[in-house]
Formats: sequence, C-alpha cells, structure tokens
Amino acid sequence: ENLQNYTVKLFDFQYDSIKRDAFRNFEAFPGPPAHWLFGHVKEFVKWGQKYPYAFPMWFGPFVCFMNIHHPDYVKTLLISTGPKDDLSYKFIESWLGEGLLVSKGQKWLRHRRLLTPGFHYDVLKPYVKLVSDSAKTMLDKWESYANTNESFELFKHVSLMTLDSILKCAFSDNSNCQTDSGTNAYIKAVYELSNLINLRFRTFPYHNDLIFYLSPHGFRYRKACKVAYSHTEEVIRKRKEALKEEKELDRVQAKRNLDFLDILLLARDEKQQGLSDEDIRAEVDTFMFEGHDTTASGISFILYSLACHPEHQKICREEIIQAMDGKDTMEWEDLSKIPYTTMCIKESLRLYPPVPGMSRKITKPMTFFDGRTLPKGSHVGTSVYGIHRNAAVWENPNVFDPLRFLPENVSTRSPHAFVPFSAGPRNCIGQTFAMNELKVATALTLKRYQLIEDPAQKPMLIPRLVLRSLNGIHIKIKPVDPQE
Repeated sequence: ENLQNYTVKLFDFQYDSIKRDAFRNFEAFPGPPAHWLFGHVKEFVKWGQKYPYAFPMWFGPFVCFMNIHHPDYVKTLLISTGPKDDLSYKFIESWLGEGLLVSKGQKWLRHRRLLTPGFHYDVLKPYVKLVSDSAKTMLDKWESYANTNESFELFKHVSLMTLDSILKCAFSDNSNCQTDSGTNAYIKAVYELSNLINLRFRTFPYHNDLIFYLSPHGFRYRKACKVAYSHTEEVIRKRKEALKEEKELDRVQAKRNLDFLDILLLARDEKQQGLSDEDIRAEVDTFMFEGHDTTASGISFILYSLACHPEHQKICREEIIQAMDGKDTMEWEDLSKIPYTTMCIKESLRLYPPVPGMSRKITKPMTFFDGRTLPKGSHVGTSVYGIHRNAAVWENPNVFDPLRFLPENVSTRSPHAFVPFSAGPRNCIGQTFAMNELKVATALTLKRYQLIEDPAQKPMLIPRLVLRSLNGIHIKIKPVDPQE
C-alpha cells in the first residue's frame, strides 16, 4: 500500500512538473481550455478560427504541441533544418526505419544528396507512360459502374492504382495488384499501420513502448510490420539479383530506363560509400508508403471536388481533350498544356491536403515575426489543413475556387500560404513525381468519364498520417458523350 501511495505521488509530481513546464514555455500563447484527459484532440479545427496564428494544443494530459497555422509562422519553422518531432515520428520509425521522412542531421543530408538524382526529370519522363497505363487499368475496371447510376467508393481503387504506379515507376515491378483478386496484403498492412500509429499517438498510455507492445494493438502492429517488411525485402532481393553484373548507373541506363531502386542500390557518396542494407530498406519502405498513400488521397479528393463542381470539370475536360489531341495516353509534353486542370488540382490540394499536418522539435529558441518566442525543446505542429483554410489568408476559405492559383493571384500571397508538399530544405523530394501522377490520373479520368456528386454520401474528413474520409469517398460516373 505504501508503494502504491508512493507511485501515485510520484506520478502526480511528474504530471504537475510536466504541466508546469509546458505552461511556462507557452505562456505567451493564449489557447483554449483543455479537457483534463483528451486535451484538445476533439476540437482541433474550430480553435484555429479564434487563434489565427498559433495556439498550444494538448494531446492528453502530458503532451503539448504549439499548433501553428499561419504562413508567417510556418515560414520561420520550415526554413530551419531542425529535426522532425521525436514524439510522433518515433512511432513511424519502428515501421519506416530512418528513411528521409524521419532521419535527421548528417544522415538525412547524406541520404537527401544521394537520392536527389532519382527525381531528375530524365528519370521522371518515362514514368508518365507507366502512370498512364496504371490509370487506364483502373478506368477499365470502372466500366461496371459507368451505367448504373449508383455511387461507388473511390479511395480503394485509387490506392491500388497508385501502388501499381509506384511499383512500376520506382521499382520496375509489374505486380498486377489492381487485377489480382482479393485485397492486396501489402495495402491492407499499410492501412493497418497508418491507423495504429495514429491511434498510438492519440492514446497517451500507448506512448509507453511496453504498454503498447503488450496490448492487442501492439500485436496487430507487429503483424502488419512483418507483412510490409517481407514485401519490401522481396522487391530489393529481386533487383539485387538482377544488378549483380552491373555496378555503374551509366551501363544500366544504356540497357533500360533507370528507376529509383537502381539509384538507391548504386548511389555512392564522395568516399565511394553506398547505402547500407538497412538504409536501403528504410528508403524503400518510406517511398512505397509516401509514394502511394499520399497520391491516393490527393487523386481521390481531386475527383470528388470535380464531381461537386461540374462547371470546373467541364472546362478541365475541354482543355484535356484539346491537349491530348486524339491520343489515349498522356505524354510528358502534355503535362504543361493543362493549366486550368492544374489550378483545379492545386485548389483541391488546398482544401484537402494529403498530409494534413507535420511536426518538429526545435533545437534552439525560435522567435516569430510578432516577437513571441518558443524555448528550445518545444514541440511545434504545423497544421497544413489549418493554413490552407485560414480566413486571415484566404478569402472564403471553404469555397472551391481554382482561380486563386492564377499567377497574378499567387504573386500576392505568401509562398507559405500553400504548402501541400511542405517547404524549405525538408520539402517533399517527390513532389514533381506526385504532381505528374495527379495530372495524368485526373486527365485520363475526365477524358473518359463524367463525374457526378452523390449528395447522400459526403466525406467525413479524418486526419490520419494521410488525410482520409471515415466513410470513404463516393461519386457516380457516366461515360463522356463524345458529342457534348
């Protein structure tokens, strides 16, 4: 009993001291009152309107983040090279390893330098045809919905299509994952891991490794990790086998188009050192996840937005038909011929950013433009969703208006008002690949189908690692009438 009382007192003391430090650190930043148990998790968006720059946000009774959602604040954070926050990202690390998403310091810098050639436009060019092929496979499957007048759920189809694309483009792997019957085991594992990481972050007892390990959720997490790892290891093993004879990229390129995995396996730094097996697996896992889940969210919400706005959809379709000029495949040169469609894509990324938030742990005190300062060691969360819908920055922020992205309108805004791919030195290395994929998938879909809103099934947004809808994303489609 004495031990129990001592433990309770120790817990109370630690709780009070953590709470006291957090309040002292954030005293210059007023915020809403926090629920003693849930913190602010339940009321995230509405507080953004009351505190237009930043406010402290509690996740449970112990963890406090400074939540920022204004371009001038975000700029200060993103131009720094500070590491990703060690709390939320450490939960991702047990799955993705120390890939570009979570690594820091010299390791991050070295990897970034070694991987950048994988996103040169000479490497990206041949991918356009591969993405076109994957999109066409998906659109062929949609024939069964085209004449039914019934809505169907997009995300699961688009997810398979983007996985198919990343496997073909980055790993030269024709997996047929879109046409294989049954749900793809890897995709199921990624969904499971993404959901469990979010659950772990929101459930503060699960922040303790042992408690999480012993829980049923921890068991499910390890099982899903095993599936994801075996998938990755198989992809790497096959390529290593194929590259046994070749040690130089130029010789591989003479035979075929290079892909991301070639560059990963054959990359060498100035000391002629390559990446370790563990590093290679971490980067493959990171790109397999980042390269298909984020684009699946982006494409699904773009098609949903256009279904809800037939007047914009019509202009996009006319532009696409003219740009493609009778072809049934998008080519590299066509990507720059669809400016109105590109503006619609950006406006959908504004309203529905695939990565709704990011976080950092600052390594030195940070002073913002209004003179308020956060001490070293503070957790700072960037709400991309909040910035993109901040009424102090965007007029009628909840209205879909692609003309916001006309060059003359863009030039009047802070470059940090629109950050779907983050910004600064740690911005998304794959953003050109992602934008190309969004353009190809949108163009081929609109060329073939008219998208129609289903007012009975509106998405219920839920900010996971990647923006999702709790009830899926539903639309109806019908074949495009060539006479229209």
